[in-house]
Amino acid sequence: MTTVRLPLFPLNSVLFPGLVLPLNIFEERYRAMMSELLKTPEDEPRRFAVVAIRDGYEVAQSAPGLPDPTTTLERGPTAGFGNDPVKAFHKVGCIADAATIRERADGTFEVLATGTNRVRLLSVDASGPFLTAELEPLSEDPGDEAGALAEGVLRSFRQYQKRLAGARERSLATGAELPDEPGVVSYLVAAAMMLDTPTKQRLLQAPDTASRLRDELKLLRAETAIIRTLPSLPASELTRGPTSLN
Repeated sequence: MTTVRLPLFPLNSVLFPGLVLPLNIFEERYRAMMSELLKTPEDEPRRFAVVAIRDGYEVAQSAPGLPDPTTTLERGPTAGFGNDPVKAFHKVGCIADAATIRERADGTFEVLATGTNRVRLLSVDASGPFLTAELEPLSEDPGDEAGALAEGVLRSFRQYQKRLAGARERSLATGAELPDEPGVVSYLVAAAMMLDTPTKQRLLQAPDTASRLRDELKLLRAETAIIRTLPSLPASELTRGPTSLN
């Protein structure tokens, strides 16, 4: 089994291949990670792995009582993730390639990365200034009838966009030219839909493209029916998860 070892960046969200990830880096552990990545020559990929958090906090306690008033101040690479951090994360994540890492005068970083390939999390090493992980690359199999399913998903997604616009909600791909390659469609729709993290994680770790598209088709039909019934969906994103300072 071929594995890779990369810096690990846990988030309260799911990164999909092909999607852009902007990050505002201010925590000590992640500043150390970006400083290390900057040592990589510019003509080589500056890669790290992103995993969604199952149980824990994306941002460590920045002061006593923040962000959780019931916990105490923690420091170090595992802060917010417990004694066994591998249990705090979902097991399938995505490699991110940092196209831009810009250090500010105050020592924080502005990062722009893009998701590339899915990986399975095998182990986590917390011995350094930031987390690193042993990862197994995952292939993307098309599955049966992926092309036909992609066409159906695109049709349903356009209806979903229209319903969101009618409910005065932002749609991430409104007005954009949509792709037709099944794998790209499956990831774009998964990222653009207003879904909670566990559902997005389920889509990320689907066994093949066709399975992901089938799941998305059911979700799109269900979500569109809900939006059609409700006059509006005010501030729905605020109920889906905690706010991140990153």
